Amino acid sequence: MKKLYKAIPLVLIILTLVIVGIWGFPAYLRGLYHPVEAYDYIIFQDDNLVKAKNGKNGAIDLSSTNASTVVNQAIAQGNNVYIKFGEYTLSSDILLHNKKNARLIGDGAVIRCNGKKIIIKGDNYTTSQHNTLSDLEIINGTVRIENSFKTTIANMIYRNCKTAIELANTETWSEGTKIENCHFINSLEGIVFRTPINPATGSYANTEISRCYFNLYHDNSVGIKIEPDAEFTDSLIQNVRIWAEEFGQKNQTGISVDGSMLQTLMQNMVFESFAETPTNFYGIQIGQTAEPPIIGGGVSFLGNWTARVYNPFDKWIFGLGGAFKRENISIPVGQNNEYGSSQSIDAYRQKIADFKARIRVGGTFRYGENLTIRFRLELIDNTISKSVEKSFNQTATLWLDDDDMLRLLPSQNVIWAILVDAKTSFMWTNAIVQVDVYGITA
Repeated sequence: MKKLYKAIPLVLIILTLVIVGIWGFPAYLRGLYHPVEAYDYIIFQDDNLVKAKNGKNGAIDLSSTNASTVVNQAIAQGNNVYIKFGEYTLSSDILLHNKKNARLIGDGAVIRCNGKKIIIKGDNYTTSQHNTLSDLEIINGTVRIENSFKTTIANMIYRNCKTAIELANTETWSEGTKIENCHFINSLEGIVFRTPINPATGSYANTEISRCYFNLYHDNSVGIKIEPDAEFTDSLIQNVRIWAEEFGQKNQTGISVDGSMLQTLMQNMVFESFAETPTNFYGIQIGQTAEPPIIGGGVSFLGNWTARVYNPFDKWIFGLGGAFKRENISIPVGQNNEYGSSQSIDAYRQKIADFKARIRVGGTFRYGENLTIRFRLELIDNTISKSVEKSFNQTATLWLDDDDMLRLLPSQNVIWAILVDAKTSFMWTNAIVQVDVYGITA
């Protein structure tokens, strides 16, 4: 009897697992694949006709030899449209205008665009939000996101496109876009952030590009392009791979930056060139009006490049653990033992991991004059560290030493900026104070 009681819990556990398995597996599948009946319209091919079946009553509401007509009418009358596998040829643009939570989804359907576009557009960002385009193959066409918020583009193939995806601001802005699991094959431009048109702003902030692949086949092609005044800022590029060359040997660029990528982090990204004798092959090209991204961990450059990062205008390149220097910073000198205005020395919006500071005092001193220079740290929580003061009564050059640094450093915090100010004991001074800082970012 005791053995039977011991066996009962085991039997119950097994039965529970079986029941969960029976019910859980279909639920798992339902989570991965939405039944087509959940859509307002299901578009499919029937001989030479393209038809749209009503997802609620099963009636064929739309039918035409023109795929563009059927798709546009279905989107205009419903919010969620499913395109079954097949090949569909467009004769005009597809427009999702002022839609919220709309979905245009396929199961690998091929859309032959003939240079036409699928446009997700709002009169402004408040009228076009949270829309999704996924699981389609686009041939010779463009997906355009215009004045839209939180658009998702997922599980797409783009083949032989002049421009595969373009983000455009013509009225307000397009922020929070997610582009994931996409493959760009032989497109002259993969993803382009367009120059804004007044009265729109340039903001494409908080955009995420992840798990995407770019095959640059021919000359004069680019994977990701940020045009002047476009702000692809505060964003993320991760788990992306860009292959260059295939058939071309010149003018290929992984990421071309003429706008801003300020505070945009690149991580786990590979730039790979197969060119034997490349000309103007750049992993990243930084233009005169550019704000470069942060080059984070796991960013690799493989093969032959003209330059891994082409930076002819000497722009500040950011990296996790990158080096920086700020030289010849003039420090105003306050009078009558009152400190002058404080100079804030930062790593251009990056956190400071460590630094060395040099004080250079020049000019002339008056008899009995005493000059004091004060260093403090501004921490990331806006608190200020203890100060280090250095006094001078003649011209000199002095480095902060280890004891000075130990006094400045907080017990636990993050350095945001170095604050430096100066004062003289007299009513006026001919002394000149300059500071140089050399460090690494966190």
